[in-house]
Amino acid sequence: MRRAQVGRGAFPPAERVDILSIATQKPTDTHCPATRWSMDDIATALLHHGAHSGMSRSSIWRILDEADIKPHRSVYWLNSHDPAFAGKAHVICQLYVNALRFYQEGRLVICVDEKTGMQILQRKYPTQLVQAGQPEKREHEYIRHGVRALLASFLVPTGQVLWNLGVTRTSEDFAAHLAHVVRQLPDMARYDWVLDNLNTHWSLEVCQLVAGWCKRPFEPKMLQRGIQRRAFLSDLGHKHVFHFTPIHGSWLNQVELWFSVLARRFLKRGDFGSVEDFEGRLGEYLEV
Repeated sequence: MRRAQVGRGAFPPAERVDILSIATQKPTDTHCPATRWSMDDIATALLHHGAHSGMSRSSIWRILDEADIKPHRSVYWLNSHDPAFAGKAHVICQLYVNALRFYQEGRLVICVDEKTGMQILQRKYPTQLVQAGQPEKREHEYIRHGVRALLASFLVPTGQVLWNLGVTRTSEDFAAHLAHVVRQLPDMARYDWVLDNLNTHWSLEVCQLVAGWCKRPFEPKMLQRGIQRRAFLSDLGHKHVFHFTPIHGSWLNQVELWFSVLARRFLKRGDFGSVEDFEGRLGEYLEV
């Protein structure tokens, strides 16, 4: 059977489908030993597929581009094996959706987490400022002045961030941060805290704090295991209720978005002459 005639530079739909099919498989599925596709590998696979004349790399790229398929790209993802993922995610998302209404009704949604390992870097040579036709140039060599950990709580309905800066992020540090935050919160009937499953977030120190805030007895013997502590902190009858994100689902915590902005706008191009310089400038940034 003769193939339908097509215009110069065009390819029959079947050949376009073959390109998309090959590019969305693993190279090894077509007996290509590479671990990622190149245009040359796809062109070779097409020839081996049969009934294909040679197709240029630029034609293959154009067809893939039109379909928005980029086989040269790869990003990491982390699968959550939490069997209750959907239920936990739904509860947290509902807190966000209703955060403003809850706030008006006397209920405050708070997201809390740590940004650890913030390196205090000083460029060994001065940065060359941007010029016409030339981007800013940063020296790749640096002097390291240590690291700091930032503990932050993001008040979802107001956008306010309350924070502590320190050298460590122990259970004691986290409990001290929570106490610092609660002292500054408006008087509410209930507080909903969103946080991940890091063990410092459900320590005995934290349980003792919450027991005091909620006027509940603190019984360490009943809180020896992690599952017992998390259940105590998640008790919906408390004034302060902890909502733990699913395993490998810490991205559901909105304070992570704020940390991302902090990294891009303050940390990424940082040039700090000392610990004092870093802490002072960070404080100015956070108070803006």
